[in-house]
Amino acid sequence: MTSSTALWYASRATGVVALVLLTVVVVLGIMVSRRGRLPGLPRFATTSLHRSMSLLAVAFIAIHVVTAIADPYVTIGIAAAVIPFASPYKPLWLGLGAISFDMIVALVATSLARARIGRRTWRAVHWLAYACWPVAVLHGIGSSTDLRTGWLLLLTICCCAVVLAAASWRIGTAIAAPGRALRPARALAAAELSSAELSSAELSTAGRQATDQRLTTAGAR
Repeated sequence: MTSSTALWYASRATGVVALVLLTVVVVLGIMVSRRGRLPGLPRFATTSLHRSMSLLAVAFIAIHVVTAIADPYVTIGIAAAVIPFASPYKPLWLGLGAISFDMIVALVATSLARARIGRRTWRAVHWLAYACWPVAVLHGIGSSTDLRTGWLLLLTICCCAVVLAAASWRIGTAIAAPGRALRPARALAAAELSSAELSSAELSTAGRQATDQRLTTAGAR
């Protein structure tokens, strides 16, 4: 096996692994509740799992980009890896890969500077993660014929199916749960109902005590 062949295999293999890891990261992000945790897992475990999968995905994406640039089979260039549609080889599909890579770089940079830029800005940029995944899928399908046939095609279909299933589950739970606008009103209604039940119980107790006192007085007479 020559060095060129090794780089070719490394680029394809890391691309496939990066796609799977990105799928896991997106699914975790979709399924995380507003409290920042997954169903059945505590918050710290969810945060640790999401961070570990994200870092692993970034590592494989970096290796994928480096090996693709170093592969002498086609000339991609460093600029084409970060500037969309600048590559002379398959400019559309490699341009989508550059867009996805740029979004990932933005996610990493804002995560590192989260304490300085604030949670609101970080969260707004973090939404790019959901756009990054479909762009990466299109890049993989268009730039590599391997993902169009055989078990790699089946793997790609499974990744898409898992993301769609997670999105459907999240939408379903959001519809079933009360909206944010209705939560204060429902909480107030529940509080008023509890207060009314408590007052009724207090009145009932007072009535029984008054009745017992009258009966005791009548018996004394």
